[in-house]
Amino acid sequence: MKHLFVLFLALVSLNCFSQTEELDNLAIQLAYESSESSKVAISIEIIKNLIALKDFDKALKHIKQSEKLSKKLNSDKKLAQLLYYKALILSLKDDYITSVNLLNKSKALSIKLNDSLFTAEINSKLGAIQIEHGDYKQGIINIKKGIIQLESKNDSPTLSEAYNTLASAYKNINQFKNSQKFYLKNIEINKNLGNREAILQTHIDLAELYIEHKHYKEAVFNFENALTLLDTKNEEYKGRIQPQLGTAYINFKNLDLANRHLIEGLEINRRLKNTEGTIHSLNGLAELNRIKRRFKTAKKLALEAKTLGESINDKQKLLYSYRLLKDLDSLQGNFKQAYLWQSKYFTIKNRLDREKEKKEQLARTLDAITIENDDLKVSTLSKIKVSTVANTQANTPFKLAFYVLIIVFAIALLFLISISIKRNGLLKDIRRLETKNRDIELENKSILEQKEHLESINDIKDKLFSIVSHDLKDSLISTKEFIDLLKDGSISQDEFRSLLPELSDNANNASLLLFNLLNWSKSQMQTLVSNPSLFDIQEVFYEKIKLIDLKLQSKNIQLVDKTVKDVVYADRSMVEIIIQNLLANAVKFCKSGDIITLSNHISNGYALITVADSGIGITEENQRQLFSKNSISTIGTNNEKGTGLGLSICKDLVELNNGRIWVDSTINKGSSFYIELPKDKVKTPELV
Repeated sequence: MKHLFVLFLALVSLNCFSQTEELDNLAIQLAYESSESSKVAISIEIIKNLIALKDFDKALKHIKQSEKLSKKLNSDKKLAQLLYYKALILSLKDDYITSVNLLNKSKALSIKLNDSLFTAEINSKLGAIQIEHGDYKQGIINIKKGIIQLESKNDSPTLSEAYNTLASAYKNINQFKNSQKFYLKNIEINKNLGNREAILQTHIDLAELYIEHKHYKEAVFNFENALTLLDTKNEEYKGRIQPQLGTAYINFKNLDLANRHLIEGLEINRRLKNTEGTIHSLNGLAELNRIKRRFKTAKKLALEAKTLGESINDKQKLLYSYRLLKDLDSLQGNFKQAYLWQSKYFTIKNRLDREKEKKEQLARTLDAITIENDDLKVSTLSKIKVSTVANTQANTPFKLAFYVLIIVFAIALLFLISISIKRNGLLKDIRRLETKNRDIELENKSILEQKEHLESINDIKDKLFSIVSHDLKDSLISTKEFIDLLKDGSISQDEFRSLLPELSDNANNASLLLFNLLNWSKSQMQTLVSNPSLFDIQEVFYEKIKLIDLKLQSKNIQLVDKTVKDVVYADRSMVEIIIQNLLANAVKFCKSGDIITLSNHISNGYALITVADSGIGITEENQRQLFSKNSISTIGTNNEKGTGLGLSICKDLVELNNGRIWVDSTINKGSSFYIELPKDKVKTPELV
């Protein structure tokens, strides 16, 4: 009857938590098992499954019952296993001290049984728990002991876990080479095991280690390897990889790839509500915009990253944001605010440097420790007998010498302490001086950057006044002279009408010049902003062809219109300026009898616009600097003048609308200018 009652309780108990088919099968086996030793073995399998399902309370109940049975059977092996699993559960419940004590008890039983493989597993787990709770010294020693045993037994799965834990521990205490060594070992062992998930995770961990130590080439290699192993639907890993990969590409000066990875990373992390990943993406995009001199956008992104960083108190990411904000305000002449960011930067940096110094000190201590695998050396007090013979007369001289040595040692120790105190005071003074020197260097750097910024603005001002005082002045004076002649009656109405085409040209040139000057100066000051909308590009072509009709007739140039209706998503006024500039340029460099061809079509989902001419062409040397800020104006075929700004502003306007512009030209055969514009809304760092 008693046995039936126990059997009933076992069945009821197991039915309450039999959540998987395996647990159901084990429950049935346990219910019908008569051997007490086998019951414990089955219970251990059930405990493993319950731990995997995180049903810790039921697992602990099973452990309690199985412990009693194991003690009754005098089974040290099973008791060691039960203590091990109990320690794992208590560790997961944050009962660190009890967990470590139980693991040490389990290890003592395992050593007694001479079970080297289980001892290694316990050492590895004990080390991992100690490291997790900040005891790096003892934790690393225990994991290394475990690794020595596991490597000798070639237990790959447990060895992989030990390698990964040790690599992470070394990474946390800033031991780069040791961390790299064990991450690489982990990749190799998992290649043999065919464990794709573990290889993917280790490539990411290793890449992050390389990023931390500024080994960007190796970081990119490992991140790219991780992406090839990644399931495209796994956004969690992609959200972790993309921002860091984007940052690495910034350091390679590959801004296009950096932009793509950072934007994708930001989208994913915002969707997943992953604050750390979002901060990393925002900081990367802010850095990218700073490099592109889009200071307004860069500051907006950096401020958002700073706010998020403060909300989770992430010191490393805050350090990055403060440094960016300091640089941006310094470049824009806001030195008071830049100094505040600098103060916040150094407050966090000094704190992190102190933490780093502690870790490095711990790392030096660990380097001095030799790991000896002596866990399996069985030595008991009953086997070792120490025989001592007391001889007072013989020991008296030794005691006297011993006391003298103690006194000498005490004096020497006091002397060393005195020197150490003085040395520490000197070191503090040196650190204070170093901090002041860093502050001075940063201030000097800020002043130099501001000087360069002011010189750049001064150059813009000089060029602006030069154009206004010469080119624009010439067009306006010429127009005024025509009007004065008519006003004074020096020319008749008929003569004035004959001069209207030239007057119209002057007005068009002055209008285009003013447009270019306004947009060029705005682009230099970083205040030019695109307001995109959907519109028919063919309408713009028709409007701009009308403006050059008289000029085409006067130079005997034929225009071939191959345009078709097509929608683009851009700032219409900017596109009008681009088309007007390109048509004016084509007319300027065509001779009598030449042909200008205007066309558009769809290419790779974008609207591709072409303005081609059979004019005099452009040399390869001029093509290289054609779209630069320092481009020099060339005289047209009828001695037409220019400012050299037209194509530079075209490039700025095209890029502001997420497009690109390029040229293909051959001397004496003509030039073809190509513009690629989006047909739908495109996300860019400015719109984030």
